[in-house]
Amino acid sequence: MTDEQRSLRDLSDSLIGIIAGRGDYPLILAREAVAAHQRGVIVFAFKGETKPEIRRYSNRVFWLRVGALQSLLDTIEGSGVRAVVMAGQITPRHVFSARPDAPMRNLLESLPVRNAETIFGAVVGEIEKRGVRVLPASTFMERHLAESGLLAGSEPTPQEWHDIRLGWRVARALAKLDVGQAVAVKAGVVLAVEAFEGTDAMIRRAGRLAGRRGGGVVVKMAKQTHDIRFDIPVVGRRTLEILRKFRFSVLAVDAGRTILLDKGRLTREAADMGLKIVGLETDSAGYEQ
Repeated sequence: MTDEQRSLRDLSDSLIGIIAGRGDYPLILAREAVAAHQRGVIVFAFKGETKPEIRRYSNRVFWLRVGALQSLLDTIEGSGVRAVVMAGQITPRHVFSARPDAPMRNLLESLPVRNAETIFGAVVGEIEKRGVRVLPASTFMERHLAESGLLAGSEPTPQEWHDIRLGWRVARALAKLDVGQAVAVKAGVVLAVEAFEGTDAMIRRAGRLAGRRGGGVVVKMAKQTHDIRFDIPVVGRRTLEILRKFRFSVLAVDAGRTILLDKGRLTREAADMGLKIVGLETDSAGYEQ
């Protein structure tokens, strides 16, 4: 039995909380949690970010304002949950346009470097000070994790494998610097690297540089020391649609450490779009450490 399974067994008689950001990830996580955890699910949602449909999979939804840390902490503590899972991002521009309350301002001012890891790591610390455990972001999502090997489409061409290997090395370097999770490569040229804007925005930027002839790969990976409570790569249908729109041919992901949302359906849709998805092991032969 894994530590995660043991944790869930210990929490079997308790409500589970989901801190839900934007996109489909919180919806699918909530659906899986309801199926696996009979006690019930409480959702802490954000106005203008979380999809209202999440109500279908929850006992109760608390709607909060982005930047209101005190309200989030008090609501979690008063809800009766003993553990929460963080799922989904906050729109990057909202992080800066939101009106942070005093606790959030103090938290941000205490951070010498502000990125997704430091900000969410600090928030996790504040939640756990209230006696609430923050579970891994992959909790209830094990069957959606990418495996190693070809997951969708046909085998990449020799040029695509060359670009995948180059992208893998660059992505590993980015991960060590806490910059971003993804890189776009075409014909041996690094077109773009992900920063705070997120993977989808990076793909659009790279696609405009790549031109209309198509081709090119995107590599997305987690850093080796990532905090599994919130820092896990996630790929959904929207990313596939952007890859197709900008004529990228391959998406390479970190096997065992990347969530493919609604994996079976996603890989079928990728193949139908003419996209290739491959899962790579961190220690795969041919990839520099």
